[in-house]
Amino acid sequence: MSSAQDEKMSRKSSTSCASVSSSVSSSSTTVSIVEEIRLRQHLGLSNGVAIIVGIIVGSGIFVSPKGVLQEAGAIGPCLVIWGMCGIVCLLGAMCYGELGTAILKSGADYAYINEAYGNFPAFLYLWVAVVIILPTGNAISSLTFANYVLQPFFPACGPPGPLISLTAALCLSEYTSAT
Repeated sequence: MSSAQDEKMSRKSSTSCASVSSSVSSSSTTVSIVEEIRLRQHLGLSNGVAIIVGIIVGSGIFVSPKGVLQEAGAIGPCLVIWGMCGIVCLLGAMCYGELGTAILKSGADYAYINEAYGNFPAFLYLWVAVVIILPTGNAISSLTFANYVLQPFFPACGPPGPLISLTAALCLSEYTSAT
């Protein structure tokens, strides 16, 4: 290769921010290797368990046991209901796992809807998720946290509603400022 080609190739490989360039030269030839830097696509068992536990245990597990036990009437049927719900959650997690291996795009639900139905339904989902689903989920989590944190201070009658709301609002403001 000529020196002009070497210079052109080295300029080309050095202008890319997401590439690593190395060249090996011998007496008559120069070989340039350009590798793209990417994140590893790896999700292990412990990562998957942490995500599922973080999502499910996040708030629902603390709110619903009392209602499920009251409606079931006994511990046995309550455990059967929880077991069945666990199986449904496992099936949902397996479906997401399969989607994640079949569609190798970032964006989770947005990417899956975009791949299956197109841009407009994916945009609508994203808009609804940002405006409605995520804020209400965060509000429910913070209200649940506030209720359980304040419960020991009001053992006889339960915490007053305005105090729960104020504590939940403080949790949300701290959560949003930390992220």
